[in-house]
Amino acid sequence: MSVKFSDTALKEFEEIATHYPDRRASLLPALWIASREFGFISQDTMEYLAELVGVPYPRVYEVVTFYTMYQRKQPGKYHLQVCHTLSCHLCGADELKKYVEEKLGLKSGETTPDGLFSYSTVECLGSCHTAPVVRINDDYHESMDVEQFDTMIQKMKK
Repeated sequence: MSVKFSDTALKEFEEIATHYPDRRASLLPALWIASREFGFISQDTMEYLAELVGVPYPRVYEVVTFYTMYQRKQPGKYHLQVCHTLSCHLCGADELKKYVEEKLGLKSGETTPDGLFSYSTVECLGSCHTAPVVRINDDYHESMDVEQFDTMIQKMKK
C-alpha cells in the first residue's frame, strides 16, 4: 500500500479519533482528511483508511460511494455538482445540466481537458427548499438559474 497520511494529517486524525467512543466511528473525518490530503479517494486510500480506522474495505467503499462529497478520481479545479433529485428537477435542474453539457462540453463524470472543470450530477444535496442547487467544490449555490450559473462559470474561467 503506497498511500499514507503525512505526519501532520496523521496527527490530526489521531486527535480527532480520540473524540469517538469507537475508532471505527472516525471514518467520515478520516475521509475528509484524506480528501484534503490527496485530492480524491483512490482504492489505495480506501484500503489505507480501512486499516487505519479498523473497518473492512467494503465499509469504506460503501461510504465513499454513498456520499457525493468524496471523489474517487481527481476532480477539476472547479468541481460542478448539479443535484438531479425531484425538487431540483422540478425547479429547473435540467436546464442547468443542459447548460453545463453544452457550454463546457461535459457529460456527468467528465473533466475538461485543461482540468479546470469537472462535472457530475448528484443525488440530493439536502437543500430542497432552495432548489435547484449546485455545489461547486465545497460551496452550495441555491436557487440557481442558467444566467447565474453562466456568470459564475465565466468568473471561474478568468
